[in-house]
Amino acid sequence: MNLCIDQGNSSTKIAVFDRDAIVYEKSAEKSELKSLLDVFDTYPIEFSILSSVVELNQDLKQLLTERSKQVVFLDHHTPLPVVNAYKTPETLGKDRLAAVVGAAALQPDKDILIIDAGTAVTYDFIDASGVYHGGNIAPGIELRLKSLHAFTQKLPLVEVNANVDFLGTDTGSAIQSGVLYGIVLEIDGYVERLMLKYPKLSVFLTGGSAVLFENKLKSRIFADKNLVLTGLNRILQYNVKYK
Repeated sequence: MNLCIDQGNSSTKIAVFDRDAIVYEKSAEKSELKSLLDVFDTYPIEFSILSSVVELNQDLKQLLTERSKQVVFLDHHTPLPVVNAYKTPETLGKDRLAAVVGAAALQPDKDILIIDAGTAVTYDFIDASGVYHGGNIAPGIELRLKSLHAFTQKLPLVEVNANVDFLGTDTGSAIQSGVLYGIVLEIDGYVERLMLKYPKLSVFLTGGSAVLFENKLKSRIFADKNLVLTGLNRILQYNVKYK
């Protein structure tokens, strides 16, 4: 079994894979060490992979090293089952990279746009030959709401409302609708633009805010909340075989 860890700024996602199937998953806050000890005590973990956007905790590194036959700490030197054409691979977010690999594993030999809606909304494209070309980064829904409040004198800070009408009828709903449907139309625009060149384009949507958008988009999409973890498992499998 494989242990895959996606360590973000505020939480850590943990998953255990039996080959390609997830048999355990959990989102931990700051207690990932205890959660991981429980995982190692419960499942026969052989190999582990860690993707982290924060400074690596030495206790965590030691635990993974001691309890795994082999552990991969994902960085820009890690061998990948795709071709990374990004000009500055050392600056590419590891979660973006893992999501691309995950999508390519689920839809091989396809042109794919991967949309990750979280703190930021990222757009990443990999072609049918397995070449990752790069993508774009835009503010996520919470960032947009907070920015409108922070950089104006009178606009209020409002909460996300997934059920708001397309046109607002007061200032609060105008902000909610403007931000929500602004992202919806943005996503549809990216898909339509890429489909001019890649008419058989597949689209994956993931991330913590994905549920807000998936039913409002014009395009057919594959919603997968575990796309990053799936990609980490594929990278780990590739490196175990690679070694």
